[in-house]
Amino acid sequence: MSELHVSFKNPDDVLDFVSKVEKYPFDMDLSRGSIVVDAKSLLGIMNLGFNQKVDLKVYADECNALRQDIEKYIAA
Repeated sequence: MSELHVSFKNPDDVLDFVSKVEKYPFDMDLSRGSIVVDAKSLLGIMNLGFNQKVDLKVYADECNALRQDIEKYIAA
């Protein structure tokens, strides 16, 4: 399992993010506080809000390709 922090500025970022993560066969969750949503759910991610750090959990050992695809959303 890998964990990253991501952030979205607007709905277009979320749409782009979902289109990228849908290509991968493994499960992923996004969480902020006590809210946890499927990282492949457009509406779920919208509920987490914008301009905030969100935790991404990827349930796979090898996710370097995913990390490169979503690099612009990874928060420090």
